[in-house]
Amino acid sequence: MKFGLWLALGAGVLYSFSAAAQDVTLTRMECGSGSNDPRRFSDTFAYTETTKPFTFSCYVVRHGADVMVWDTGYLPGSVPNATNKPLADLLKQMDVNPDDVKYVGISHFHADHTGQLVSLKNATLLIGKGDWDGITASPPMGGANVKGFAEWIAEKRKVETLSADKDVFGDGKVMVLRAPGHTPGHSILLVRLKEMGPVLLSGDAVHFLENYDYEGVPGFNFDRAQTIASIQRIKQMQKNLKATLIIQHDPRDIGKLPVFPVAAK
Repeated sequence: MKFGLWLALGAGVLYSFSAAAQDVTLTRMECGSGSNDPRRFSDTFAYTETTKPFTFSCYVVRHGADVMVWDTGYLPGSVPNATNKPLADLLKQMDVNPDDVKYVGISHFHADHTGQLVSLKNATLLIGKGDWDGITASPPMGGANVKGFAEWIAEKRKVETLSADKDVFGDGKVMVLRAPGHTPGHSILLVRLKEMGPVLLSGDAVHFLENYDYEGVPGFNFDRAQTIASIQRIKQMQKNLKATLIIQHDPRDIGKLPVFPVAAK
């Protein structure tokens, strides 16, 4: 019994050393660009201007030899803002084979975040349960990009629906965190980098810095109270972790990470 216990303890120590030793990097990819009417993003009439620069970002997280993609942007050419290159091409510029991506995390089910899922056929999809239920409902929830998930559903690809926070690699370095409100299953991503420190990727919990500072809520969000609660959670995490917040749609935050294909460490 004692020998078996020591073996088990030894294996646990080796595992924790192995997990702790994994290097983590974060790379931003351009997944669309353009402008938007900011008045749509406040139900308290906070904006008077009719146009505001808007960007669409996707991210690659490397955890040792494993690769995770966070959000997949627009399908190129699908709308005027879909000025991006195919996700598969961007990954190859980083020496990543799309077939080798282990996880694809989705902040929520809208088309500007889910347009290029099809190319990641071997990945496990991480998505909030509320959003997955909305996609697979009959009829689907309004705003859900069902087309983007068509192959995923038809081919019964790997899906993990999340009803709680998810420690992706089991060592606390990459975590999908619940932040509902924009959609019922909306999530954000926490990446703990050795040199840069913790980074929070906002999904669409907020769209502009002003939304974050003043807890602004778009009129089209699924739930106003949940949105505000999620913003408050993010603010507390940013404060407690001394994290860098990256608002994925705000072009002013692009410079917080190195220029593609260089990774933050």
